[in-house]
Amino acid sequence: MGMTIAEKIIALAAGVDSVKAGDIHTVELDRLLSNDGTTHLTIDMYNNLKNPKIADVSKLVWVIDHNVPCDSVKTAASHKKMRDFAKENGIKFYEGKGVCHQIMMENHVRPGELIFGADSHTCAYGALGAFGTGVGCTDYLYGMVTGHSWVLVPETIRFNLTGKLNPGVTARDLILTIIGKIGANGANYKAMEFAGEGMKTLNMSDRISICNLCVEAGAKTALMEVDDIAMDYLKEHGRTPKACFSSDADAVFAATYNIDMSTIVPIVAKPHFVDNVVPATECSGMRIDEAFLGSCNNGRIEDLRLAASVIKGHKIAPTVRFLVVPASQAVYEQALSEGLIDIFMEAGAIVMNPNCSVCWGSCQGVIGEGETLISTGTRNFKGRAGHKDSFVYLASSATVAASAIKGCIATADEIK
Repeated sequence: MGMTIAEKIIALAAGVDSVKAGDIHTVELDRLLSNDGTTHLTIDMYNNLKNPKIADVSKLVWVIDHNVPCDSVKTAASHKKMRDFAKENGIKFYEGKGVCHQIMMENHVRPGELIFGADSHTCAYGALGAFGTGVGCTDYLYGMVTGHSWVLVPETIRFNLTGKLNPGVTARDLILTIIGKIGANGANYKAMEFAGEGMKTLNMSDRISICNLCVEAGAKTALMEVDDIAMDYLKEHGRTPKACFSSDADAVFAATYNIDMSTIVPIVAKPHFVDNVVPATECSGMRIDEAFLGSCNNGRIEDLRLAASVIKGHKIAPTVRFLVVPASQAVYEQALSEGLIDIFMEAGAIVMNPNCSVCWGSCQGVIGEGETLISTGTRNFKGRAGHKDSFVYLASSATVAASAIKGCIATADEIK
């Protein structure tokens, strides 16, 4: 019986010839990511071990990105703990450089790797054919001190993509449509695999956006075949694959969906669930107080270019705060060189340093009681971006930019 991409990566990490869904295997981890959301807890647990020792420090990557700059004395203490521990132990450490998943994609992820991240959106790494999955502090600590962990081999849901997205429609609209179709529990502890001729029309930013949000359907991981587009990205960033896999012709899938991308329209996920999706036109005219462009899902240069193309020559509505937050320092520098930052600032946007910002909802740009945010962030749960009685709508960078201009939810084709 053939294997899926997920099964092949697990088999490689487990040192066995084959695995199947439902098996449990001990695996060697290729990389371990942690950020300031929980690393201080991991350090406390580590220091309470009888004989603490890091198995392979070269595999660790730590990033301060959730509260940058610090928003309180408490945050400063947790950052200092993380900073000091990383320095003492020689851990790769990033602060002020951007969102952890963007940093990982730019600098570390390789096809065929099995990566644990102490953050749920680690599944983004599937855009480069790596098995990335989010874990809690205890699992992270175990991997950190042993270099190994265990994995229950997930079933795989296959999404065959055909056609091409129409102008003004984005990969984020595609994945929100898929999440709406299968539901927030539709891929619980499963791998979501994307393939088909339509993949050739998606750039790396598109692919990261798709894989990143798969956890919002409950997925254990998301995966894509490594093709010329992925290999060009790797070469550009000075890396080579560990291994490149595709699913066998006789691989077993839990379900298969055929998606014609030409049928996708601009989408909005209404409060308070990511699968509460409707065509953006159904929310047209909904008043907003704040708009956010950024996050590990949509803060890359392609997103900023698209939003700037909508914004150029217009002004942000006087009733709206528009936060533009590049996903990494590299993205910020590219946006500067292309004049995109000038476009945003001339329109009245607030351009922030690279970090998680309002997507995380604990420091920059939190919204108050009764306020409404339209966001390219990852989640719209109750209270996610501020007050428990606020409202978060999720949309693409084009829709967010158009809404910032109009002062209410709008699509890019409404901006003349």
